[in-house]
Parts: sequence; structure tokens; C-alpha cells
Amino acid sequence: MKKNNNAQLICQLTAVAAMMLAGSVHAAEAFSADSEWMTGDWGGERTRLIEQGIDIKMDYVGEVGGNLHGGFNDDKTARYSDQFGLGAALDLQKLLGWDNTQAKIQLTNRNGENISNDRIGDPRAGTLSSSQEVYGRGHMVRLTQLWIKHQFLDNKLDIKAGYFGEGEDFNSFPCEFQNLAFCGSQVGNWATNIWYNWPVSQAAIRVKWNISPEWYAQIGAYNQNTSQLEHGNGFKLSGSGTNGTVLPVELVWLPNPGNLPGEYRVGYYKSTAKADDVREDDNGDDAATTGNAYRSHSSKHGYWFVAQQQLTTHNGDASRGLNIAANATFHDKDTNIVDNYQSLMFVYKGPFDARPKDDLGIGFSRIHVNDDVKKNAELVNAANGVTQYEDPLFSPLRDTEYNYELNYGFHVTNWLTVRPNLQYITHPGGVDEVDNALVAGLKIQSVF
Repeated sequence: MKKNNNAQLICQLTAVAAMMLAGSVHAAEAFSADSEWMTGDWGGERTRLIEQGIDIKMDYVGEVGGNLHGGFNDDKTARYSDQFGLGAALDLQKLLGWDNTQAKIQLTNRNGENISNDRIGDPRAGTLSSSQEVYGRGHMVRLTQLWIKHQFLDNKLDIKAGYFGEGEDFNSFPCEFQNLAFCGSQVGNWATNIWYNWPVSQAAIRVKWNISPEWYAQIGAYNQNTSQLEHGNGFKLSGSGTNGTVLPVELVWLPNPGNLPGEYRVGYYKSTAKADDVREDDNGDDAATTGNAYRSHSSKHGYWFVAQQQLTTHNGDASRGLNIAANATFHDKDTNIVDNYQSLMFVYKGPFDARPKDDLGIGFSRIHVNDDVKKNAELVNAANGVTQYEDPLFSPLRDTEYNYELNYGFHVTNWLTVRPNLQYITHPGGVDEVDNALVAGLKIQSVF
């Protein structure tokens, strides 16, 4: 009942905002294929608001996942998950006369179920990725962004402070796929209980130095607080329950050879919160065998690499052409379940002259479970006296999961993209005993 109330609340807020600001909406503007927004320009009021420094943000993402073959449970079904968003980007120079200052507020509400949890993965181990990336972090309304940003020294120095997530600025990556292994900041997917991706926010500050038009470096500090994940804490602004601080640093290169833009990121993060060893106790022995508590480490760390590059144009049109992207993350082997991840993606924008705004994408990913995690599971099984995978007490042995996705994005209008896709998951959860799975997906992205 609670999640339905949350969904109704965000819908009501969206409707109220539209009605209050619309004024005399011309019917021809709403649902126009050429408009940026489904509700149109509100009789010109929306453009006037932007000129005054207020850009209203309303959007929706919905994803369907259906298991066509394989997985832990091959009883065929489909699951639906979605996210509503409502917010505003504010130009405070226009609004208040504050030079080089911007602010943003964003609310999100997620609902639904995930086929990966329900059919693809063994519930004892789960899956490492997710066939519906929009699923997760609770069926509730969350404050996802509440920040202010100012540029100093002729825009060389950029400081942002408030409540937001690491992936907005560090290890950031677009979301043109439905499988989580190809969507958004990947560090947050594998840095267990450290780095919280959208829609969770944390008290944070980010400092960026623009070295040149092609280079910048940045460093941040983010409150690490597991209570932010709890249901009912979507608007928590206090620091109670703080575990530590996540400290990311990153160098970014933005080349543009031959009008073919690229983006290259290399970064490192450290968490100051305590983290349990995945295998050993304080004496360096196997905790699963001794029965002692797992060793507590004073911190954990990792690093990443992201590359995006447009390779070609289409008949001289730079908005079309072949793009390549690659991601890699590496994590602390003492404390993290996943110790490394890699992915490679190709996206062709505007593949057909009749559909110049569509895109065609294919992606490949590899997610590797820490060898010590697998060894620990073997020791747990031995301690429990279980040897057969079918035994409910058996702890599945995890190794490597591979994800593949082929998709086509139909740019139906400027405010609506529909992206059917096929996904293939090899060894879901990294568990060899689970059948490889074929998933049919559909992603809907709309801007209101």
C-alpha cells in the first residue's frame, strides 16, 4: 500500500506542477513530435521560465524484463519496474543575480519488480548485474539531488555542495542500455555498500579544477551512511548513522579530434569506513572454519577507467555515426565481493536515413567474483556438512558472470524513446549450475 501511495504522490506533484505552470496550454503543443517535452511548452510559459532561470524537470523510465529461456527458474513470466522524476534546475545568476551559480533539486520514485531476482538468479546468490537497471533502492520517494554549484577564477575552479551521488560527477556514464552492467556509474554497482548510485543521495562536496578546455581534475568527499538505504529515509538530511567518508579523485580528458568527441576518465576511490574481510579472521585464519568473526579493515579502495569515443560520422553528419565505449573497475580483494569488472559497447547513432535519430547498440560485460569469496563459500559448506548444490543450506560457489545486450532505440518523438532489447546472461550470479538465460526487454524513456 505504501508504494502505491508514493507513486500517487509523485504523479500528483507532476500534475499539479504542470497545471500551475501551464496557463493557457495550446493543444497543438502538447504531444508534438518536435517538442522537447510531452506536455509541450505550456503556451510559451515553459520557455519563459527557463529564460528566467527555472527549468522544470519531469521524466519517466519504465522497463520490462521477460525470461524467454534458462535461468534458475525457467517458468516464463515478465516483470515491470519504473521510475518517476520531478525536479528543477535553477540558474541563480538569472534568478538572484549570483554570478556563475547554479542549483538543482530532484525527487524520484521507483516501483515494480525485477526479473533477475525472480527468475534469472539463484535466490541464495542472486545475480551480479540486473536485467532492469531502473529497479532498486526501495519503493519510495527519495530526495536525489539538492545542491548548489559556483564557478570561481574565470570558471577555472568549480565547487558543488549539498546532497547528491558520486556517479553524477565521478565515473559517470550514460544509460543507453537496459542491463545494469552497461548503464551508469559502474563503481557503484560493484563497490559493496560504499558507493551509492542514483537515486540515493549523500551529503557531499565536489571540487573541480578546469586545467584546459580538454582536461580537468576533481576530488570529492561523500558521507557514507548505510541508513540512507533504509525505507523511510529518502529525505534524511542528518548525519546520524554515518559509517565514514568516500573520497574519490579523477582525471578527465575530453579530446575532439576531427570533430569526433571523446571522454576518458581514470579515477581512484577510498572509503574510510570499516569493512569486513571476505575470508579471514583477525589471526589470518579462515573465519568459516574457526567460527571467529571476520577481520575488520579500517578502509577499502578501488579504481576505474572509462573511455568513450565517437569513431565516425554518417555522411558528414556529426550527430550520427559509430561510438565505442569501455569501462573497467578494480576493487579491494580483502573486502569486496567483486574484484574486477570490464565492459565494451558499440552504439551507432542514426543508422538509417529514414530514422536519423534512432540508435543501435550492442554490449558485452564480464563481472568477476573475488576468489576468496568463492573459497569462503567452500569453507562454509564444509563447516555445515553440505556438499550438494540442491541442498537448501548449500552456499553457491560464484566465479564470473557475463552479460550481453543487443538493443534498438526508436526515437519516436523528441520526448519519447522506446528501446526493445535482447539480453543473454552466462552463469547468472557467477554460478555455473544456473542455466544461461535469455531475457527480452523493453525500455521506455519519456520527458514530460
